[in-house]
Amino acid sequence: LDRPDPHAGLKAAIAEAFEAARGRYGHRRIHAVLARDGWRVAKKTVRTLMNALGLACQVRRPRRCRSWPGRPGTTAPNLLNRQFNADAPDTTWVTDVTEFRIRDRKLYLSPVIDLFDRSVVAYACGPSPTLELTNSSLRAAIATLPAGARPLVHSDQGFQYQHASWRTLLADAGLTQSMSRRATCLDNAVAENFFGHLKEELFHHNTFDTVDTFTTALHDYIDWYNTTRISTTLGDLSPAEYRAQTLAA
Repeated sequence: LDRPDPHAGLKAAIAEAFEAARGRYGHRRIHAVLARDGWRVAKKTVRTLMNALGLACQVRRPRRCRSWPGRPGTTAPNLLNRQFNADAPDTTWVTDVTEFRIRDRKLYLSPVIDLFDRSVVAYACGPSPTLELTNSSLRAAIATLPAGARPLVHSDQGFQYQHASWRTLLADAGLTQSMSRRATCLDNAVAENFFGHLKEELFHHNTFDTVDTFTTALHDYIDWYNTTRISTTLGDLSPAEYRAQTLAA
């Protein structure tokens, strides 16, 4: 007679967690989900059972550094200086633009990210990396600020961030501008990291027939990222959970 599988219950829990995460979690995050649910099991065991079940998230590929450079002379100093942690919400924001190709069309995303909890505060998307794209995301982020909040806003040296309209939006809201050194992606590593996760977890391994279909999926992903996705940087909490727990402490 075949012996009952001693890991049957654990395998079912792993498969359920993997499906709930839409196939986006590796063994470390699945282990964190199981721990929340009361399982006491080693990460190595989770990895072994995931391999046995054929459950694997996609490995992130290197991301090409890209910006849309402006004319020299209108840059701001690198005040962030790779200090990627913030002690309170709305003290330090980072932003950038990334490109998606959907068949013969393109879509650009401009998010504003809070370094306190890595949440996407606001974002805009559109068919080209225009001034209005980045300005729209900044205006939307500024609209969320509580009274008295004046975050540092860090970007690369793209032309959008050197333009007078961007600098005016910052000045009018009392915000401070910071810029990466030229062609130095690591100076804006949190934004780059967000784009890497987004593209591996949503874009590279799915097929989208239209920009509208992808845009809908993008909105859904960002909501999931903010409210549900476990971040190891945040102690295996989502941005929303981290903010709620930290501010309640």
